[in-house]
Amino acid sequence: MSGAGLRVDTTSPVPPYEQIRAQLAALISTGRLPEGERLPTVRQLAADLGLATGTVARAYRELEAASLIRTRRGAGTRVAPLPAGVHRPDRAELAALARRFADQTRALGADDTEVVAAVQEALRA
Repeated sequence: MSGAGLRVDTTSPVPPYEQIRAQLAALISTGRLPEGERLPTVRQLAADLGLATGTVARAYRELEAASLIRTRRGAGTRVAPLPAGVHRPDRAELAALARRFADQTRALGADDTEVVAAVQEALRA
């Protein structure tokens, strides 16, 4: 995993460490960052994002406190197994949600190209 997928808006009222924490937590809880995936070092991610190392270190500390990542000397920082109680949607749930979304977008009059573009943009955000 590289820091390329993470974005920090320095003009946002949300502190940069919280933006990093929230984005990584979402990637982990949705399975886009699978268990065992190695994260960049604090120093590397800070350099990639143009932030101070302390900012990234705080985000990592909070993720570790939430049991979403583990840091081990020599092994680096890796995605931990999801804690008990974190729900991963199954295919049927996702399909039902997609059907509801498709129905709502059709009711708005959006065509398939517009809908796909909107979903892709939302996934990148």
